[in-house]
Amino acid sequence: MARLLLFGGKGGVGKTTTSAATAVWLADSGLRVLLVSSDPAHSTSDSLGVEIGTIPTPIEGVDGLFGLEMDPESKLSSLLPKLGKMVDGMNSKGGLGGIGGLSMMLDSNAKEEIEDMKSEIQTSEMILPGLDEALAFDELLRHVEDPNWDVIVFDTAPTGHTLRFLSLPEIIEAWSGRLIRMMRISGGIRSMLFGSKESNEMKEELERFRRRVLHVRRVLSDEQLTSFTLVTIPERMGVNETLRAHQSLIEFNLPVHNCLVNRLTPEFDHPFLKNRRDSELSRISELSDKLSGVQVSNLELMEQEVVGIDNLRHVGKKLYGNTTEIEQSLGPHRIGELLVHEIHRGMVRESNDEFERIFLHFPGIKRDELSLRSSEGVLLIGLNGREREIKTSVPVKASQVDAKLEGDVLRLDVPLNQI
Repeated sequence: MARLLLFGGKGGVGKTTTSAATAVWLADSGLRVLLVSSDPAHSTSDSLGVEIGTIPTPIEGVDGLFGLEMDPESKLSSLLPKLGKMVDGMNSKGGLGGIGGLSMMLDSNAKEEIEDMKSEIQTSEMILPGLDEALAFDELLRHVEDPNWDVIVFDTAPTGHTLRFLSLPEIIEAWSGRLIRMMRISGGIRSMLFGSKESNEMKEELERFRRRVLHVRRVLSDEQLTSFTLVTIPERMGVNETLRAHQSLIEFNLPVHNCLVNRLTPEFDHPFLKNRRDSELSRISELSDKLSGVQVSNLELMEQEVVGIDNLRHVGKKLYGNTTEIEQSLGPHRIGELLVHEIHRGMVRESNDEFERIFLHFPGIKRDELSLRSSEGVLLIGLNGREREIKTSVPVKASQVDAKLEGDVLRLDVPLNQI
């Protein structure tokens, strides 16, 4: 599994620049890095100076770096198909969506009552709070569980969106009854006439979804996998927002290790600029005092706008120092100066004349959560029901692979001379 580095804060404080500079620095150090953004404004593409799409896209000029901007128009039906169908029904022509000729069986008073119930609930209210974030984090988890990546750098939406997602399991419980009622209105008459089957299926779907969200939340709270960096600016509103965000993230057990204060006024011999810098330094000192266990660092305002790979490399050097080739071992590897992270490689290979040995980093994974099979000579590792291809030097049968889970490491011995 990949190391997940999250960068969060309110909009406009430089978290996209910080996350992009981090991703470029890590890739330049020899890691396979995926830079992910859920920002619908496509600011990550703007920061890199290249277009990236909704699938991992190689970034020209940076070997080992791929970019991904999640589609903000993801369909509800991709995560909750029955709920998506219900919403479509509510929006269908005629108001009694999905019942077709069954509406003929109702008298005018019954039809009017259903329409009155429907008008009480706007379609926008049917969308579960935090659902957009759930779509983003569910897709993110697919990449985190892919051992072909070493590090996932996630430029999150503003912190409030992340917190809304973290609250989602409890929200689902509170909303499940209301959602079932909405389904009866929209789906509507079939449930009313033919019993509770659809309601039960909806409840089961919501429960499966809730368990998936809880799994993502467990990954986000695992210090071996996840590190959160708060990004802010040295102003009162920025400081207050950061302190509130930190408290909320800690309540959800998210490991917050760094806080970067961006755009500190450089030191000049000018009364106005000197006074402003002194005020900003006092804000930074306040953060250092109140953010217990968090490394607080600052970065001065740049002379020019940070856009493009070369400028991002310049920022990366300020944050992490000179790039050095990270050794070929799973780790952990400690990196950084202003910002400090511990990272792991997702996969390491060794070979001799007899076999290829592949080490995969799977912290906290139980044996029954893993599966191993092959298809037409391709080795497939399954984790929580999702399979990933593991490239091998030769075509392979799973039955000929010696697999052993030792702590957080899955070791695969692939014979090079297949019989």
